[in-house]
Amino acid sequence: MISSINPTIKAFAVLIPGILLGFTFDVFTPLVYFIFILLVTFTLTDIPVIKWMKIFSPFLLVALGFAWMTTLYANQTFSYGDVLFSLWGIEVTTGSILTGISLAFRSLCFVALSLLFALTTDSTKFMLSLMQQCKLPPKITYGVLAGYRFLPIFQHELQILRQAHRIRGIGRTRGIKGRLNQFRRYSIPLLANGIRKAERVAIAMESKGFTGDTDRTHYHKMTVEKKDWLFFAMIVGTFVVVVGMSYYFGYLNIFGKQF
Repeated sequence: MISSINPTIKAFAVLIPGILLGFTFDVFTPLVYFIFILLVTFTLTDIPVIKWMKIFSPFLLVALGFAWMTTLYANQTFSYGDVLFSLWGIEVTTGSILTGISLAFRSLCFVALSLLFALTTDSTKFMLSLMQQCKLPPKITYGVLAGYRFLPIFQHELQILRQAHRIRGIGRTRGIKGRLNQFRRYSIPLLANGIRKAERVAIAMESKGFTGDTDRTHYHKMTVEKKDWLFFAMIVGTFVVVVGMSYYFGYLNIFGKQF
């Protein structure tokens, strides 16, 4: 279902809660919303759980690091409550632990929202949607798409360069000086090939009429339908409901101020 949502509407639906979550410092709001994102991800998409976990697990470690550092070095605004223990002369309070946990769940929400968008969105459709719904100039849109398509080509050319160097007896060198020389051997041919490809693409785009004019027809028409707005209302509306619940139960904390 989510793969068929208009990419621009999906991007705004993910972006708005992601920004607003940055203002909350309680545990309840990001925790409940994180659970909701997981339910949406594993019920309304066909993303494999194993693939999702492989991408998500490194960010889990980063979130734990954020929580630990925030717990130790929280300022006076967030260091409220009783002192639980002291570590290396630093007093850890109830407030600092809750702030650290809140930061960890907020980070996980950002990652989960990003994965929900990235793993269910086709890059070409996203750029076409930005061009048709947000009136992004075709010159920029197709330029970004062309640059994105260059990435696998550069990776293939880098492998060819390495194999060519090995045939000629030039292997990997150790040390800082050797790595700098190796970087120079690879970067100059890749840069030259990139410039040549960019010139060819620019000429091709100009010949096909990809100028700054936004008034043009499209072979792939991106439309905004009722299901797109329903998805937007579900993602953003659920966040509003969670914030309302947090306020009702007395958990809502915005920049250290309890509501």
